[in-house]
Amino acid sequence: MSTLQEFLNSNPIDNLTAEIAISDRFKDKAGKLLKFKIKAMTNDEFDEIRKRATQMDFKKGKKNVEFNVMAFNESIVINNTLDPDFRNADSIKAMGCTAPEQYLTKVLLAGEIAELSQQIQKLSGFEQDLSDLVEEAKN
Repeated sequence: MSTLQEFLNSNPIDNLTAEIAISDRFKDKAGKLLKFKIKAMTNDEFDEIRKRATQMDFKKGKKNVEFNVMAFNESIVINNTLDPDFRNADSIKAMGCTAPEQYLTKVLLAGEIAELSQQIQKLSGFEQDLSDLVEEAKN
């Protein structure tokens, strides 16, 4: 067995996590920077999120494909952030929201959502912004 094969067998991608800081805005009462706990996306999770964020319609026989970057980033963050839990029903309700997407946009700034999504993408093995890769795949 090759050394690379041994490495792969000893290091599966299941449960690959990291703690990251995305903004100086998140500090505890003592001023210590708070970190988000994220997990890597699997191939199946990535494919499902990409498909949900891609809309196709046909007008006058012409195929029109649109990729919703905001929906893509929100799904990545909601599905791959372990702490905080953006699906927590009590938190969603406490903020007057009815869905994780509403809660997410109520508690994070647009740039914070994008940064968190980008960090999850990096942990998942993507070195460039996924929206560029998806755009390439559509063409």
